[in-house]
Amino acid sequence: MTHADAVVESGIATLTITDATSANVLGSPVVADLRAALAALARSDLRVLVLRGTGDKAFVAGADVYEMAGLDRGTAEVFIDGLRELCEAVRLFPTPVVCRLPGWTLGAGLELAMACDLRIAAEDARFGMPEVALGIPSVIHAALLPRLVGAARASRMLLTGEPIDAVTALTWGLVDELVPLDGLDARIAAHAERFAGFGPQVLRQQKRLLREWQSQSIEDATRASVAEFGAAFTTGEPQTHMRRFTER
Repeated sequence: MTHADAVVESGIATLTITDATSANVLGSPVVADLRAALAALARSDLRVLVLRGTGDKAFVAGADVYEMAGLDRGTAEVFIDGLRELCEAVRLFPTPVVCRLPGWTLGAGLELAMACDLRIAAEDARFGMPEVALGIPSVIHAALLPRLVGAARASRMLLTGEPIDAVTALTWGLVDELVPLDGLDARIAAHAERFAGFGPQVLRQQKRLLREWQSQSIEDATRASVAEFGAAFTTGEPQTHMRRFTER
């Protein structure tokens, strides 16, 4: 059984978490299948990836508590490192990743969502980091939370474990857009099609620069980007797209 279903059409790939309970829970087999699917997709000629769960109950309602309940120190580190590698595979995926967020997004699910580039949520969605209530800290890509929402709001979420609603998530910058649930797929498709209409090389270049800037000083980032700008003109994409603009 595989827990990851990938469909590619017109430069747009949709990766769906499958057979992982109705809440798309992340256990080790699910994580392994998703990592394998992402590795294969990263080697293909894509322009955008849509990441989603099955159904509308949740994007991902967290890691598998039944599996975690039987861990010791050694197996716990192996388990969480697998989740870390999954989130890193999404964060460093070569093209933009759009995340579909209906219902609940909790714990490891929110970490996975934060590793994406664009988060589109249903108006009734809810988000939380409830790990402290289970006796474990929020780790790995929970480290992205202060960058997205600020230190005080991240502290509130991580220390209280209390969920927030979709409007709060939008106001805090945790998600990028809210739409009615029945319009969620259409809105995500519109974003994906817009990405697919851009030059594929410039999208990959911009995605890579965004990740590099996270660990660079402003001075290093601006200096290095001069060569990146020049390199763009070796792809032919600026000439093509600028010509279309000037000929309108």
